Amino acid sequence: MTDFSQGDILKINGYKYKFVITSNNAFISATGVFHVCPLLENVEEGPLHIIVVGKKNTSGAVICEQLKLIDPTARACNRIDSLHYDDILNISDAIQGIFEYD
Repeated sequence: MTDFSQGDILKINGYKYKFVITSNNAFISATGVFHVCPLLENVEEGPLHIIVVGKKNTSGAVICEQLKLIDPTARACNRIDSLHYDDILNISDAIQGIFEYD
């Protein structure tokens, strides 16, 4: 298995769009799976749509409400870019906000 990390931008075989790994590295190491959110182009920024630009200029909006669990041994995943730390924090905060209580 290729080593994947939080903030990696992936292409997953069978999907036309890209994904961002949102699980933290401890979760990935412990389970061998990870959560992803789609990275879509031409989507307006919003509370759960975080606009990002990767280190290699891959850009789009991370759709935080569309969280999915991926097993990379069952799907062909290829890392194409990675996010800056500030973007990882913003995405994590948005996802955590979905599950907070009132």
